[in-house]
Amino acid sequence: MNINDIREPLRMGILGAARIAPTALVAPAHVLGHRLIGVASRDKSRARHFAETNRVERVFDSYEELIADSEINAIYNPLHNGAHGEWNLRALAAGKHVLTEKPSASNAYEARQVRDAALASGLIFMEAFHYIYHPVLNRVLDLIESGEIGAIKRVESIFNVSAPAADDPRWQLELAGGALMDIGCYALHVQRMIAHAIVGHEPTVVKASAELWSPGVDKSFKIELEYGSGIEAFARFNMDDEWLNVVTIEGELGRITVPSFVIPGLDDRVIVDAGAGGSPRTEHLGRLSSYTYQLAAFSNAIDFDSPVVTGPEDAVATMELIDASYEAAGLNPRP
Repeated sequence: MNINDIREPLRMGILGAARIAPTALVAPAHVLGHRLIGVASRDKSRARHFAETNRVERVFDSYEELIADSEINAIYNPLHNGAHGEWNLRALAAGKHVLTEKPSASNAYEARQVRDAALASGLIFMEAFHYIYHPVLNRVLDLIESGEIGAIKRVESIFNVSAPAADDPRWQLELAGGALMDIGCYALHVQRMIAHAIVGHEPTVVKASAELWSPGVDKSFKIELEYGSGIEAFARFNMDDEWLNVVTIEGELGRITVPSFVIPGLDDRVIVDAGAGGSPRTEHLGRLSSYTYQLAAFSNAIDFDSPVVTGPEDAVATMELIDASYEAAGLNPRP
């Protein structure tokens, strides 16, 4: 699939003037030639500034007005986690295709509601795990399936970031905050993708432990997963640490390391050490943004009915694993 195989530009509306939106949607939209019809924010002055800065055509008075607009055919939802489920459902009910920031909902029950609405609508629904659309992760899955490093014995995913401000929504329980929701979902999602490549089914949670930022809100997690076939799997993440995002896959004959699995456009290396006295090799898979690949996949799904890796069923499976991790650590899933 060529990322420029687009029949006509998307006509997109943006819910909220989120910090991630310029990187995750605006820049890719301008690269690919899509239209940014409008933005709505609870703070209209912020929406005006966002529109002027990012070449968005119109400012809407409310989210409701934006999703009802007949010129818009697709919605990007980068609201706080607690608002994903509600506004995904509203956008689908308004007949719009949806690209939602992850996770798709606050908990598995709500994710299943969104899935059911998406499937019934016949519209395209994509959860924004952008990294999986980049050639880096596709190459990793191909290497696993090739058998070059032998039978897989251990998989580890790590994602650490520096702490958001204390009043950030990501620390608020009522807004579905916490490290697992914000960054841990990546560490679990990549485990799911790798598990499917190795054993063909979902991993399960064996045990988990969390360190809390405040009552009920996790700062860091350690999760042990079960693939079956004697494979060890671990996901670790910390929302108050130095930046790190890496995946390591160890096999009987060698190892694959991805130094930047979450943002492969910044570091496109896949390091393969096949052992047997050979030297490790480094493959470079390209610095084009994973967000650009993601938006191309979204538009091609709409125009050409191309398959969506992170569709509504995938979103439910991820959310079920998130809820299971909270429960294994003695915490409640997000409200």
